[in-house]
Amino acid sequence: MEVGNRGRGPRQTLSQINVTPLVDVMLVLLIIFMVTAPMLETGVDVNLPEVENAPGLPQSKEPLIVTVDKQGSISIGKTRVEKVEKLTPVIRQILSTRQDKAVFLEADRDVNYGRVVQVLAAIRRAGVQRLGMVSREPET
Repeated sequence: MEVGNRGRGPRQTLSQINVTPLVDVMLVLLIIFMVTAPMLETGVDVNLPEVENAPGLPQSKEPLIVTVDKQGSISIGKTRVEKVEKLTPVIRQILSTRQDKAVFLEADRDVNYGRVVQVLAAIRRAGVQRLGMVSREPET
């Protein structure tokens, strides 16, 4: 608290909040969240095939990404799906609450082609009309 009226007369206390420490703490927290937030959004590690002029993912809110890793395991985002047969109802349920009905498929370059075709068929059975295959630009 500060003491006001330094001149003659009775002294009065002025109650003012010092916000400088609060601002300092908030800026430190903001920086911490800005650094850690991108680290939390990692998905399944997949070795994507390289293609010239590869189209990237569109910048929509949250694209639905189905991933097939090197061992042939299927994931939707970070959630693992045990069997290909269960993929169709799971995708139907997820897309029923979304406006954007697009699905993107990430398949490891070393996964069996037959497994990728099974996943593609399961996605199509779910009623998906817009299906994109994710790849990456070759490193030069």
